Amino acid sequence: MLKLKSSDYKIYSKFLNSLAVKLTKFYFKKLNKPFKVLNKLKGRGYDPVTNADKAFEKFIRKEINKKFPKHEIIGEEFGYKKTASDFSWVIDPIDGTRSFVIGNPSWSNLISLNFKGNPVIGLANFPILKKYYLNTSERAAYVFENGKQNRIKVNSKANFSNMKLSAAFHGSLSLKKQNKIPQILKRMQFPCSDALSYSHFAEGKLDVVIQCGNKIWDIHPLIPIINASGGFISNWKNEDPVKAGNIICSANKILHTKILKILKPVSK
Repeated sequence: MLKLKSSDYKIYSKFLNSLAVKLTKFYFKKLNKPFKVLNKLKGRGYDPVTNADKAFEKFIRKEINKKFPKHEIIGEEFGYKKTASDFSWVIDPIDGTRSFVIGNPSWSNLISLNFKGNPVIGLANFPILKKYYLNTSERAAYVFENGKQNRIKVNSKANFSNMKLSAAFHGSLSLKKQNKIPQILKRMQFPCSDALSYSHFAEGKLDVVIQCGNKIWDIHPLIPIINASGGFISNWKNEDPVKAGNIICSANKILHTKILKILKPVSK
């Protein structure tokens, strides 16, 4: 796996730490007001976007361009800024737009720094909750809240019988397919709230998270945080999660292998 130097981790995590604070201030100063909602799919389904999504992404792109003008940027709303740099930023300006639309506070700003296509530093910022998650190296991730930072770790002692499982299929798994994984359906005891579930997993509050249909901007920012907190993450075929799609993360390898085996009938 391609790695960053420790000095690079320091530079980029410091930038994202500062950006998280700016994003929350930007929301409460500029965006905490009535907004317009459009449906990207226009009758073929429902995929909402708001003027706040676009404003957040413009703000994030501006901050990155000021500090790292040669870097590539990939954003959900405004596409690719292609360069020759080995560094790229992947942006989901509002992860959980549906939650944002109805006033659920679990939405977030997601940003990852990728080095040669591999996510190395991730930020998950929750403005309404006034906290954010960030990894500062390969092996250290933190939650920042109430002026404090606390190191986060997955619950590595979790097992199948006592696990806390959160799952959401986002309309991507038919009822026929769901019936093939009854052991998962019976154990979906905890609600799934987009990136907040992955963040709670990294914090040890959940032991398994299963989601369908993640795009790169949904999952790239979470990958470094999950890895740094000791979690195991892959797609349902046990492939690199960088490919996005159907994602699973588990608190230890034994649990991960067990869940992947259960998901096999629907992962083909």
